[in-house]
Amino acid sequence: MPRLDQDDRDRLSGRQYAFPKQRKEPLEDASHVRNAVARFDQVEGVSDAERDEAWKRIQAAAKKFDVALEERSWRELGKPKR
Repeated sequence: MPRLDQDDRDRLSGRQYAFPKQRKEPLEDASHVRNAVARFDQVEGVSDAERDEAWKRIQAAAKKFDVALEERSWRELGKPKR
């Protein structure tokens, strides 16, 4: 995953983040999408409604960058697969 320095992060628009208000979890490419999913539960200080919206942005970015998501909801993250 290309590392974004602070200048790169500052140039991203809010909608390029899973959590735009907090500017957390950039969604610049497939690697960033996978990272956003992996770190989703580590984002603190956000409501369930904000998580719902962030998940929608992640799903859209996953589709755009051809990243397969096994989970249909962020509430499924970290649960054992059956």
